[in-house]
Amino acid sequence: MGRFINLALLLSFSLSFCLLPDTISAQLRRNYYASSCPNVESIVRTAVAKKFQETFITVPATIRLFFHDCFVQGCDASVIVASSGGNTAEKDHPDNLSLAGDGFDTVIKAKAAVDAVPSCRNKVSCADILAIATRDVVALSGGPSYAVELGRLDGLNSTAASVNGKLPQPSFNLNQLNSLFATNGLDQTDMIALSAAHTVGFSHCSKFSNRIYSFGRQKAVDPTMNRTYATQLQQMCPQNVDPSIAINMDPNTPRKFDNVYFKNLQKGQGLFTSDQVLFSDQRSRPTVIAWATNSQSFNQAFITAMTKLGRVGVKTGRNGNIRRNCAAFN
Repeated sequence: MGRFINLALLLSFSLSFCLLPDTISAQLRRNYYASSCPNVESIVRTAVAKKFQETFITVPATIRLFFHDCFVQGCDASVIVASSGGNTAEKDHPDNLSLAGDGFDTVIKAKAAVDAVPSCRNKVSCADILAIATRDVVALSGGPSYAVELGRLDGLNSTAASVNGKLPQPSFNLNQLNSLFATNGLDQTDMIALSAAHTVGFSHCSKFSNRIYSFGRQKAVDPTMNRTYATQLQQMCPQNVDPSIAINMDPNTPRKFDNVYFKNLQKGQGLFTSDQVLFSDQRSRPTVIAWATNSQSFNQAFITAMTKLGRVGVKTGRNGNIRRNCAAFN
């Protein structure tokens, strides 16, 4: 009898453990604010559109902010928190210093717009506002619009130390990319789709200078890079260039969210090693070729990947709250 009870307990524990991730994503739903703040998405969209009119940087800055947030301790807006007292926050880790201020500003302005509605005040998390704003900037720049799952709480801690080893580097090969994304429940197809956000991105010269000046002993320029493109990059990024100089990651349609990113890879115009490897590695090349010729297929894969990304490390219950000020803990 005792053995049956133990077996039942074991099965019960195993079952609850297996269900845990689903329970967390089950809290997320499209109509989460239907009763508390029914117009939240239109309020955020209006604020984001206004910011977008001020500067296109709003687009890549917001997308990148969402990605950097979700890959470190989950999608909990912990990347927005400012360092204070003796705590150095996520945003001040070296890997996050290049996050453009316009991304932070987009979320803060959207949060202010939401809280300006009395019935919505302190009802909507910064994490959810960032998720909505990310969808909106993708759509505003010509990419697909999609339904956003909501119900995330804001994280209760943010440390620079927690960023170590959590974000992909420009030098990563396919194995390193797949391994890092897999730790967040994302497969190779998701990784390739999310990498295409570089279609509207920009980068400082130091992130890829090794590919155009000091790739190896035999060749100074990375042989997988298009020679004409390499020459253009050398002109835009001369050695000892001002470190604040940034260039477009998509040399052809930098202000449009599209599948041209994949067409660029076919021509050897991937800016980072981690971009070009998606075409040079035989395991990922078929996906690049397919999406270069089928934007609808890419858009659908991007929506799937963004939805999965938005479920990473969601805070619920006592593990989070709704921040009154996105940049500071309550």
